[in-house]
Amino acid sequence: MTRYLIHGGRPLHGSIEISGAKNAAVAILPAALLINGKCRIENVPQISDVTLILQILRELGADVRAVNKTTVEIDCSHIHNKPVPYELARKIRASYYLVGALLGRFGWAQVPPPGGCNLGGRPIDQHIKGFVAMGADVEVRNGLIHARVEGGRLRGGQVYLDMVSVGATMNIMLAAALAKGMTVIENAAKEPHIVDLANFLNSMGANIMGAGTDVIKIRGVESLQGGFYSIIPDQIEAGTYMAAVAAAGGEVLIKNVIPKHLDCITAKLVEMGVDVEELDDAVLVRRTGPIRRTNVKTMPYPGFPTDMQPQIAACLCLAKGTSVLTEGVWENRYRYVDEFRRMGARIQVDGKVAVIEGVGMLTGAQVHACDLRAGAAMVIAGLAAQGDTEIDGVYHIERGYESIVEKLSNVGADIRIVYIPGDEARIQAG
Repeated sequence: MTRYLIHGGRPLHGSIEISGAKNAAVAILPAALLINGKCRIENVPQISDVTLILQILRELGADVRAVNKTTVEIDCSHIHNKPVPYELARKIRASYYLVGALLGRFGWAQVPPPGGCNLGGRPIDQHIKGFVAMGADVEVRNGLIHARVEGGRLRGGQVYLDMVSVGATMNIMLAAALAKGMTVIENAAKEPHIVDLANFLNSMGANIMGAGTDVIKIRGVESLQGGFYSIIPDQIEAGTYMAAVAAAGGEVLIKNVIPKHLDCITAKLVEMGVDVEELDDAVLVRRTGPIRRTNVKTMPYPGFPTDMQPQIAACLCLAKGTSVLTEGVWENRYRYVDEFRRMGARIQVDGKVAVIEGVGMLTGAQVHACDLRAGAAMVIAGLAAQGDTEIDGVYHIERGYESIVEKLSNVGADIRIVYIPGDEARIQAG
């Protein structure tokens, strides 16, 4: 078993380099299945979700070669379509992107439903609605998603999403890239990783217009060819380290970011008394005074991201006054609250609303990372707390954060990886 041990109460100083965006990578890598040739993808984050997707691609016959730590070459010229391995796909939420990619290229797909963090129901009805609009027959049978189109090629269709869905928007884009004719997605999501997926596909020969707006048009092409592409920096990783500085204090230069993508996070931190200076491809974050209370509601982009909700909650636990946090996306995102209470936080939850009364100081405790972003929030709380915090379930954190222990250690955090073989602990410095 692996845990993180944090001795808190130390301000952070130095610089942190942000990795490639998880939410872009887990769609762009399956998109390689659509390409008849070799593509070279740079700025790939070294996280467990990426490792699983690359393993699935190999199982499907792709030639996957690591050029260096952050660059992979993928050649899907000779892949053979077959059911996606259940045990691999069930470990990640992004497995549903394999449906769009395989259906788009081969005209059929058999994929397990999404796994990953338990944040409530993960209905794929909007994904299915899009596939059906392009002529596919889709059903969930025997625990698998079965999708097939007669004749082997999807055709363009008109899709209006009943709710703004990042996953459905990206999945329909994947399926439509090789479809015959024009596909129009209305009420599309606008997140930066949607634009990144469109840019990746367009660089390989696709014809996608309007990504980043609420109407996306995809004119299907006959084939996609290989090329080069670099994934955007991770907005949520950057925001997590910004929140860590807000909670623990200090001054950190967060490099390799697109400041515009961080506007909603920056604005909220500034409200809370944190200094944020935007540079060309970096932000300088400084907090020396007290944290002020504020209210936060998560919304689709460009609103405050749901994937930053637990991290901002960790900061608000330390604020002066009472803050109100409203979750506007997932119905089950407050499972971490009991863990914060172990550290002395005062939080009351009613449905999608959490009322947080700032306590000024948290104290170290043994806590559990119940999902990816909640785990990151536990790390932030541990950095700010007095005493030792031990976090288990850290495999959740490693699904989305590359070298988090090393990056935090480099800016002065006292954080270590603890290996526990049986009843004894062997401690290795991070």
